[in-house]
Amino acid sequence: MQPKSPSVQECPVGRAVETVGEWWSILILRDALQGATKFDEFSQSLGIAPNILSRRLAHLTESGMFVRRRYQERPPRYEYVLTDKARDFFPVIVALLAWGNKHLAPKGESILLANRSDVRPLDPVVVDAADMRPITLANAVVVAGPRASRGMRARLASLKAMNPAIAPAGD
Repeated sequence: MQPKSPSVQECPVGRAVETVGEWWSILILRDALQGATKFDEFSQSLGIAPNILSRRLAHLTESGMFVRRRYQERPPRYEYVLTDKARDFFPVIVALLAWGNKHLAPKGESILLANRSDVRPLDPVVVDAADMRPITLANAVVVAGPRASRGMRARLASLKAMNPAIAPAGD
């Protein structure tokens, strides 16, 4: 059952999780960002049951992450083409890869992100576009946006770690 509280539905993180939060969806998007487009490619790469893959691809298509395009008439076969919305998810996959390598690879990384032109390993960080400084828990807070409801404003004001009036939790 999906959470239906207004604070979850109004929150961009809550809406994002509703779209891509199911773990098969994230892995499907990972494979699509690496070039997979066909049902059989996703199935072979992930070892996912066909009925689950069908449901996840349908959901991602309905959510605007893929456009389904016929590539064969007989029998009818479709490919799943990334949309701009899905390509904008790439930094999330990069952040998951970096976090996984840092915290879940005690014997060393099995996959690295590298520069396309010289294959130099990249060390991804999330930075502010204006000043290119890393965004950390110590220097960031969440504040109400222009469309925030009264309830969301109250919720944000009650948060401890992300409240600008309270000292930062640290890096």
